[in-house]
Amino acid sequence: MRGHSISRSANWVVMRMPDPSDEQLLPRSDAASFELFYCRHVRALLGYFVRRTRDPELAADLCAETFAGALASRHRYRPEAGPATAWLYGIAAKKLADAQRRGHADRRMRRRLGMERIELTDAEFARIDGLGEPDQARVLMDRLAPDQREAVAAHIVDERPYGQLARELETSEAVVRKRVSRGLAAMREWMGVRR
Repeated sequence: MRGHSISRSANWVVMRMPDPSDEQLLPRSDAASFELFYCRHVRALLGYFVRRTRDPELAADLCAETFAGALASRHRYRPEAGPATAWLYGIAAKKLADAQRRGHADRRMRRRLGMERIELTDAEFARIDGLGEPDQARVLMDRLAPDQREAVAAHIVDERPYGQLARELETSEAVVRKRVSRGLAAMREWMGVRR
């Protein structure tokens, strides 16, 4: 059966349904669905913020605000408009831009939702800070031409669709695809990987 896993034990056959997609989870109004969505993306989103802010506390605040914003506006998510991750990172990008413009996280959303500022322990601070440490891929991306680096980061790291990037960059989808392809090819070459 496609999409299902089957396990057998003694006289029982247990069929496990596949986990729902993000696009199926967001329209649901129950807390468990949003919790699953949160658990799938919190680590990557924290890494996204810490790489951009270089401030683990601000990253934790922005991550919390992004998920609070997503929870408050999940009824507006439309699967036909694009993947749920693109929607989530769209909220994240706005929160980051707001924070950078003002120099601090937006406290109004936390107050409105009754959320307190996150106080991190030293261990949590170190763990979040570690998510932003440059890895081999990030170091290789930094070597790319700016247009390729931007396209690879947006499509591969931030999981934004080619069409969206083409509109934002005011170019064709084919050009964006070519930048991503050439950027990944250069990175593979620098790593000594042949395709």
